[in-house]
Amino acid sequence: MQLLDYTLGEILEKWVYETPEHEFMVYPDRNLRFSYSAFNERVDNLAKGLLYIGIQPGDKVGIWAKNVPDWLTFMFATAKIGAVLVTINTNYKLSELEYILQNADIHTLCLVDGYRDSDYVQMVFELVPELREQARGELHSPKFPELRNVVFIGQQKHRGMYNTPELLLLGSHVDQSEIETIQETISCHDVVMMQYTSGTTGFPKGVMLSHHNILNNGYSVGQCMKYTQADKLLVPVPLFHCFGSVLAVCAIISHGATMVLMEEFDPLMVLASVQKEKCTALYGVPTMFIAELNHPMFDMFDLSSLRTGIMAGSLCPIETMNQVMTRMHAKDIIIVYGLTESSPGMTATRTHNSPEVRATTVGFELPNVEIKIFNPETGQECAVGEQGEICCRGYNVMKGYYKNEEATRKAIDAEGWLHSGDLAVKTENGFYRITGRIKDMIIRGGENIYPREIENFLYQMPQIEAVEVAGVPSPKYGEQVGAFIRVKKGHVLTEEEVVDFCRGKIARYKIPKYIFFVDEFPMTASGKIQKYKLSQMSKGMLEKRGIQII
Repeated sequence: MQLLDYTLGEILEKWVYETPEHEFMVYPDRNLRFSYSAFNERVDNLAKGLLYIGIQPGDKVGIWAKNVPDWLTFMFATAKIGAVLVTINTNYKLSELEYILQNADIHTLCLVDGYRDSDYVQMVFELVPELREQARGELHSPKFPELRNVVFIGQQKHRGMYNTPELLLLGSHVDQSEIETIQETISCHDVVMMQYTSGTTGFPKGVMLSHHNILNNGYSVGQCMKYTQADKLLVPVPLFHCFGSVLAVCAIISHGATMVLMEEFDPLMVLASVQKEKCTALYGVPTMFIAELNHPMFDMFDLSSLRTGIMAGSLCPIETMNQVMTRMHAKDIIIVYGLTESSPGMTATRTHNSPEVRATTVGFELPNVEIKIFNPETGQECAVGEQGEICCRGYNVMKGYYKNEEATRKAIDAEGWLHSGDLAVKTENGFYRITGRIKDMIIRGGENIYPREIENFLYQMPQIEAVEVAGVPSPKYGEQVGAFIRVKKGHVLTEEEVVDFCRGKIARYKIPKYIFFVDEFPMTASGKIQKYKLSQMSKGMLEKRGIQII
């Protein structure tokens, strides 16, 4: 497969030239529809508005929003003017937002009103009180020296913030030639997006991805599903993840196809949208598909238009895979494996693989990507059937971690191999099976959770002497967060106090579901704590409380 050399702006304009009236983006719940031509016009107007408020090539533009219609407008508008879109997890709370604003050197933050129990506007005012006093475009915050603008995505007006209608209006004062001049200077190898992923240090790292990285990864995965312009993909997964912004957006735009979007996941809306728009593809993590299959109104909907899609985030039970292929008609659904640092796809199953292969393996390497399994101790390549660390090399390897050369060198070795931190084996048939993790990451329903980050946060509680966070098996989410706490002598601590301390300060999915008070931790002979043993212990500890987790 030949690699594409387009930028995101160029691939959009290619389809505007070839199929201007073909639908690009649909929101079925409000009957909002954009052709490629109409979408591109809005992108250009917004891009000119961003130039007007001082955004220049290389500047970091943060987006903190659900899958609202203008999420993609900002994605392509920033791409066209050489800015870098920094995607921010909608579940983030105050301390996490503060860290990213500082670490990513955010120049302009774009946000919606909030998500679930989080009021984004209030949180930004709390972090940047100067917004209330200073004129728009003249923001100077000692805490965030790079921050110049805050943009509200929508009609509402807030002190110190622009909103999208104003940006579109301001853009009318900028000549189209300014965008064209900048586009001539943009290379497909330039960084276009930064996504934050946590590490074992507990501090999230900004993964720098280029146009070339993400467009080709989306294209490759689309080829695995045999996408054509006639395909219509329903996207209920968040755009701030690579699953949404690359495997969905870049797969669709590289094939000139159509995306059907939802602001947030709702199983009934998924079923209704597939029927209404006659979608041919559907994405989701296993828990989403399970919620759709088990919905009491499932049988009322006609899903016969479905053909393919992606299930990713965690391994899928074989029974669920079979039901998605039969009851949901998605007989060509595939599994994709990777990580943000690999843009994100490294391997994928193919449409002709058996349901068992699709449920128990992550397929084989994508085109133009090399995969090897190395022994983490010796660095030697593992034989077939021998467990080691799965690594990849190719166009999909990130440009590096932002402002963190040391971490980049640890992740990408001198030969260009990206080390995943995941353990895997290669089967006799050439498929890869993920068997565990070198790191102690918890995967809860597709969300990656890093124990060290939560441990560092909990250590702020004066009653805690030591804490270890590990995954607790969960039939619904794959894993839940478990906190194993040793309380300081003379202090008392309850489960409720721990949860209350977390609430509103760290994302809801990171708050420990289970809290265990222990006297000691299982150790190796060399004194290292064995987190996997904590995970094993949790089952018996919960059974004593009358909780079954099978």
